[in-house]
Amino acid sequence: MKQSFFHRRLAAPVAVLLTQGITPEKIALSLSFGIVLGVFPLLGSTTILCAAAALTFRLNLPAIQFVNYFIYPLQLILLVPLIRLGEKLFRAMPLRLSLAQMLAMVRANLPHAMATLWLAEVHAIAAWLLIAPPAFLLLYFVCSRVLRQAARRAIRDQGTKVVNSHSRTLDGL
Repeated sequence: MKQSFFHRRLAAPVAVLLTQGITPEKIALSLSFGIVLGVFPLLGSTTILCAAAALTFRLNLPAIQFVNYFIYPLQLILLVPLIRLGEKLFRAMPLRLSLAQMLAMVRANLPHAMATLWLAEVHAIAAWLLIAPPAFLLLYFVCSRVLRQAARRAIRDQGTKVVNSHSRTLDGL
């Protein structure tokens, strides 16, 4: 049976962490930080932010970076909505550029793009600062519950495998 992309790329690596003795709570923190920091609206900054969080909270660095890279498309998708929300918060004139135009500007002339987009980035960061804490708490709550259940299931399944392997060994005697 072919496994889904989501299962192969996200669920299976998390299951491996659970069987390596990392607590569900630490994995939930890694996932939550990876997602919330991974959508920080300043392109190119999330790797450093995730590494700092991993070192500060003694989290699994590969896990948090894996999640950060996995959700990179979400960072791009949320960039313009965060800019728009920030513009509303500050009652600023809307920036009349699409995501594609902003990315093209960055590729063509980074210093010019930084000079043009800095205020939009400040607006997006302000919006992110409002949304990130409750999003983090919600993600952590959901992830920790799901991972605790998965850990209990993994322990129960390992116990069943051990019992079955012992009974097969005894049957062979």
